[in-house]
Amino acid sequence: MRTEIAEVMIDIEAQLRQLGQWDKIPPSTEALASQEPFCVDTLTLPQWLQFVFLPTVYRMLEDEQALPGRCGIAPMAEEFFRGSGLAVNDLAAALSRIDELLSQQP
Repeated sequence: MRTEIAEVMIDIEAQLRQLGQWDKIPPSTEALASQEPFCVDTLTLPQWLQFVFLPTVYRMLEDEQALPGRCGIAPMAEEFFRGSGLAVNDLAAALSRIDELLSQQP
């Protein structure tokens, strides 16, 4: 299952890059230190995925740590990208898949 999670994480990164939603410059330390869910007060959802979610899950996979037992990113992405005009179907599918994988693990 961990391999499949890693593969979906790579797909999420690829989709963000393809959509032009991958930042070259990281947000400030203060922005990353937000205590709000998804850092909604300081980051966009793509920034949160890039600078918080992906690195955290990659690190957990590498260190063989327990992964989150529940995940619900896809609904946030649907709301964030609604009306954006971006072709986000593949990204939405990858986020739904990561939600499913993380939520079904023991």
